[in-house]
Amino acid sequence: MDQDNTLLIADFKNKGDISEWYVVDDGVMGGLSQGTFTSTDLGNALYTGTVRTENNGGFSSVRYGFSTKGVSKYLFVTLRIKGDGKSYQFRIKEDRSQRYSYITTFKTSGGWETIKLPLATFYPSFRGYSLNKPNFSSDKIEEIAILIGNKTKESFSLEIESIYLE
Repeated sequence: MDQDNTLLIADFKNKGDISEWYVVDDGVMGGLSQGTFTSTDLGNALYTGTVRTENNGGFSSVRYGFSTKGVSKYLFVTLRIKGDGKSYQFRIKEDRSQRYSYITTFKTSGGWETIKLPLATFYPSFRGYSLNKPNFSSDKIEEIAILIGNKTKESFSLEIESIYLE
């Protein structure tokens, strides 16, 4: 990671701080899914849990809000992760108070990998529905989230080393 061309959002190597991250599961609408966000023995963040589809459920997410970060000179959100072979959504909000998010989906391989998500491919969505708005083109972000909701009952595990813009 070239520090001149990147903007760090989260670095969990060596027990990075997870205290500002919070889990939002489908319980907000009656579902039974459960996610947790903890630190591993190696110091990375670990997002694990179970997605359940009963009671109109079907998702778990972990979110992180922060002071405004200027993003106009960056093209990608880059994730250094170890997944479980499942698909996840990465979500961004230009303003933490907006109700919708800009989202894109990524699939994990089951091993350590670096995934680059082009900012221009993030599309606006609210409660699973695409909105009639342009893709992300803002010069700032204030919140990120990772969500799993593959319309199936499943356990999940995603280890995160770092998230940055480049």
